[in-house]
Amino acid sequence: MSLTLQDFAARVRGILQNNDTPAGRTQVASLLADALKDRQFVDSVLDDTTPERKIVYQDPQLGFCILAHRYTDARVGGPHDHGPSWAIYGQADGETTMSDWARVDPGSTGKRAKVKKLREYTLTPGVAHLYNEGDIHAPSRTGASRLVRIEGVNLETVRRGSYEPVQDGPAA
Repeated sequence: MSLTLQDFAARVRGILQNNDTPAGRTQVASLLADALKDRQFVDSVLDDTTPERKIVYQDPQLGFCILAHRYTDARVGGPHDHGPSWAIYGQADGETTMSDWARVDPGSTGKRAKVKKLREYTLTPGVAHLYNEGDIHAPSRTGASRLVRIEGVNLETVRRGSYEPVQDGPAA
């Protein structure tokens, strides 16, 4: 029997109620990776009409959100964080190249902090990756891609850092 969105959300809630720490979120990322291997689950969350960002579940108690993302074209995103929240990216279809970044200066009020790329890796179908509070990363895609993402809170409601990539300089 296929996993339903409601069952998946209940499992996520159970983990986070007991352990909303990086270790607990790692368990949630593992749960998401397993769910992405269930084609019926993926197809129940994502279809050909899914927009680029759609909240498919928001937990009334803990506030975490499960989102469906469908991208139809190539795109390079800039470095960003999730403000005071965390997020787990789960690749359902296609590939997303992610890069991790580190600050090389703190920035100042009204200015973007400078960041340097540390590494790059590819999210392939069935892979889920956790970004904790303050982790700076950037996605890029060479074509169509679909993801299921979990946010600690609805990121449309939080203030996030602004970053300018630089080529050199020591990582902080």
